Amino acid sequence: MSIDKTKIEEHIRGLLLALGENPEREGLLETPARVAKMCEERFEGINYTNDEIAGMFHKTFEDDLYTPENNNDLVVVRDIEIFSCCEHHLALMYNMMATVAYIPNGKVLGLSKIVRIADMVSKRLQLQERIGSDIAEIMQKAAQTEDVAVIIEGQHACMATRGIKNTNALTVTTALRGRFNSDQNLMNKLLILCNKHETFVTGFNGRSVSDEDGK
Repeated sequence: MSIDKTKIEEHIRGLLLALGENPEREGLLETPARVAKMCEERFEGINYTNDEIAGMFHKTFEDDLYTPENNNDLVVVRDIEIFSCCEHHLALMYNMMATVAYIPNGKVLGLSKIVRIADMVSKRLQLQERIGSDIAEIMQKAAQTEDVAVIIEGQHACMATRGIKNTNALTVTTALRGRFNSDQNLMNKLLILCNKHETFVTGFNGRSVSDEDGK
C-alpha cells in the first residue's frame, strides 16, 4: 500500500472549503500539496506491517557477553523522542519519550535499529498503547528474544486543546513481554535504570526499591 498524495490534496482542498475558507487565496494556495507531502512522511509506517519493519531492522551481532549464565543482563535505550497522531481525532501525540529494553538471546541488535523501529511504528495513525505493543512485537522478532519491555510517556493534543483541555496530563503506558511480565527484580532493575535523578523508585508491588534490590 502506498500513500496517494493526489487524493490527499483533493480532500484537503475540500476540507478548506467545508471550513468556509478560500483555498485559492495566497496563503492556502499550496496548502493541499504541502499537507500531502507531510502525510507521506508523517505516516510512512502505514506502508509496512510489523513483520516487514522487523525485516528492515533485524541486523544482529553474535556476542558472547550474553550467555545463559548472564540471562539478566539488559540492553536499554531510553529517552527516544517520538511523536505520533491519534487515530480518534487525528490530533498530535507529543512530548513522547520511549524506553525500549530487552534481554539478548546470544545476539545484540544494532542500537540505531531500536530507535528506527520506534520511529517507524510512531508514523501511523495510532494509540499510545498500540505504539508500545507494536514496538514490543517487532523487537521480539528483530532481536530474536521473548524478553522485551517498552515504556512510553506522552501528552495528547486531543486532551490538551479540546474536550477537557488539560495541558498537564501525562499518559504512561507499558508493554511487557517474557520475563519482564513475571520477574519483579528484573522490572525493578529496569525502573531504576530508567530513572534519571532519584536513587529510589517504586516497584510494581508498591515498595520502594534501591539499586541493591535490582541486582
